[in-house]
Amino acid sequence: MTQTSNRFFDEMARMMNDAAGAAQGMRAEFDTMMRSQAERFMRTMDVPQREEFEAVKAMAEKAREENETLKRRIEALEAALHGSQGQARTPPQENPGAAPGLAV
Repeated sequence: MTQTSNRFFDEMARMMNDAAGAAQGMRAEFDTMMRSQAERFMRTMDVPQREEFEAVKAMAEKAREENETLKRRIEALEAALHGSQGQARTPPQENPGAAPGLAV
């Protein structure tokens, strides 16, 4: 079988290539339009940006860790207080830097 150059098939191939290029351009434009619409919608919903969310998340984790540390410290102080109540009662010494009424 011999191959012949057929102008009809050449024109059809060129038209298909042009149509594929146009479809890709339309898709890129559609993606851009949808992205801008989504961004505008998110701004109207007052949704925080990723950086703001991560900053608040880090602050919450730090606060949680500090609360756990303080909780363990309070439990240790309460255990020491209950242990010393069974022994001879001595008046607590005030720490000049501490809040009034807190014994050390």
